[in-house]
Amino acid sequence: MNSQTDRGLQPVIAVMGLGVSGRAAMRYLVSKGLQVMASDTGKYQDLPAADVAFMAEHGVICECGGHTLDFLRRADQVLVSPGISQDLEILQKLRAHGIAVLGELAMAAPLLDKPIIAITGTNGKTTVTALIGQLLQQAGKKVFVGGNIGTSLFDYLRNPGEIEVLVLELSSFQLEAAGAFKADVAILLNVTPDHLDRHGSMAAYVAAKMKIFVGQEQNETAIISGDDRLCRALAAQLGSQRLLLFGQGTDCQAQIEQHAVRLQWQGKEELYDLTGSMLDNATGLLNSASAILAARSLGCRREEILQGLAAFQVAPHRMAWVGNHAGVSYYDDSKATNTGAVLSALASFSGKVILIAGGRDKGDDYSLLKESVARKVCDLILIGEARELIAEALTGTTEMHQAESMEEAVKLAAELAQAGSTVLLSPACSSFDMFDNYGHRGNVFAAAVQSLIGSASADQDMVSGEK
Repeated sequence: MNSQTDRGLQPVIAVMGLGVSGRAAMRYLVSKGLQVMASDTGKYQDLPAADVAFMAEHGVICECGGHTLDFLRRADQVLVSPGISQDLEILQKLRAHGIAVLGELAMAAPLLDKPIIAITGTNGKTTVTALIGQLLQQAGKKVFVGGNIGTSLFDYLRNPGEIEVLVLELSSFQLEAAGAFKADVAILLNVTPDHLDRHGSMAAYVAAKMKIFVGQEQNETAIISGDDRLCRALAAQLGSQRLLLFGQGTDCQAQIEQHAVRLQWQGKEELYDLTGSMLDNATGLLNSASAILAARSLGCRREEILQGLAAFQVAPHRMAWVGNHAGVSYYDDSKATNTGAVLSALASFSGKVILIAGGRDKGDDYSLLKESVARKVCDLILIGEARELIAEALTGTTEMHQAESMEEAVKLAAELAQAGSTVLLSPACSSFDMFDNYGHRGNVFAAAVQSLIGSASADQDMVSGEK
């Protein structure tokens, strides 16, 4: 332990990684009068100007270009951002020196005193987090919606205001270092292979996800998919907490029936009809079922939940309709960065899909797509670094093509498509080989589609003699 702590002074905390979470943590720790250091792999000149000014004003010492033991061992505690693996050799050496290494959830846990709804899963967690937030707000509750969804817990801690409930999207990266964090309502939406390049194995990935239920007691609630076979099996590992299932099974408390969710609640039956809403599809119904269970668990009334469901708008790049060209519909599902998300997207269509996939590989098993691609996809257009891996895994399933850019892929899709078919961007990979993030990838796709539509309109104007 550092001599500063031995003298009874405030501990020195090093923030490792200056992404969204790290920057928020730095500001929170400084606001509490703590001595803060920062370490990042990026170049100092690439740091946001506001962060550089903040560190200079508050005496935050920063190292850039890599994490070094000599620098970090000067701290009493090291707060590791979620994007950094807990297995790094430098973290093992820090622990060996008696320096506490914490994740953001572990550090925040003792400071949280409001009811928490925590959501995880391979796919759908961002949508479900936003949906639950809206349902609670519709019921008049003051809600913080954050976590992996883009707003750090430390932003809440710095300014808690009059918040009554925390709704948190949690990734496997956050959960693997969760410490004593505990949720009043914990939701596991699904589990399919993802981030195996980080976790090393499916077993390790599943173990990280299951930490969302750690510490729950009899008066707390676990909500789990009844349709996901792995989730069903994992439910047997739970303790004394209340277990609620959602899905199509007859034993599900929130059961999906065509365009509605039928809820069994406190001995009564409630129907939530989603016909015509943004959530009236296979994925939307599953998301709604889990959200309804969470909202009812926190005391929201049926009428309030119905109003929230009807008003909900799905976030960009998640099965978003982009437009129609020559009788062909184009959908942006750029957020689908793993095979499970692609399977979910394909389940929304009966067939005649031209699928654009590929990007940077994350260690996923693309052979899991075989059956669905063979049934639903008439042409597969592959882009990015992983295209050869995907092509090899899906050999014999459908016609395959390759493109060097998103614009080329969209142009090729338009040439292959026939009226009544669907062009779907659902990559099964991360975006970082060709794009800044999945949003950038989706925007480039949408721009290429709009260019097609605009060109067709211009051609039609010329034929009709309009200027």
